[in-house]
Amino acid sequence: MAFRHRSVAIQTKNGFKTSNERLEFLGDAILGSVVAEVLFKKYPYKEEGFLTEMRSKIVSRINLNQLSRKLGLNELIEFDTKMSIPSKQGSMLGDAFEALIGAVFLDKGYNFTRDFLITQIIKPHVDINQLEFTETNFKSKLIEWCQRHGKDITFEVIKNAEGENVKLFTIQVIIDGEIFGLGIDYNKKNAEKLAAEKTCSTLII
Repeated sequence: MAFRHRSVAIQTKNGFKTSNERLEFLGDAILGSVVAEVLFKKYPYKEEGFLTEMRSKIVSRINLNQLSRKLGLNELIEFDTKMSIPSKQGSMLGDAFEALIGAVFLDKGYNFTRDFLITQIIKPHVDINQLEFTETNFKSKLIEWCQRHGKDITFEVIKNAEGENVKLFTIQVIIDGEIFGLGIDYNKKNAEKLAAEKTCSTLII
């Protein structure tokens, strides 16, 4: 269930569609809790704002997508073949990773899942020291850059090429009337973040 994307959800007799979305919700909460504990112990003298920002970096969709691919989860996910192009997959990999955590929690409990995350995932695969100096809040960074340079910026939702039946959000960044980065994701906020990251790369901010 953890690797069944909503694009291939199976409908049960009572009309409920089974996919990994509920497990993703649960895994997100568990992952956030464990990461918060790890950071609290690693940085005993840092303030709340720093810890919150670091947790956001670790659990960001960009980082979880990369981690999921590194672990080989991309080979296990069931999804509609129309989404075979990476730009259409959005946060699918990171969502599957969180769903896996939710599944492990249901099968083994919190303590097992906590130890599994720390010893098998975070310590060997997450370079917290490097993330400390990595910029991941590209949307805020882009907005601040535009404010400093007196430029107008908007994040505009545009029509999907796949049509309304595909619940993807396509966001484009417009700065002073000029179109820049494009972001596509099943979550609107994630699509905005992806569009902002591409724009920052284009503008070399």
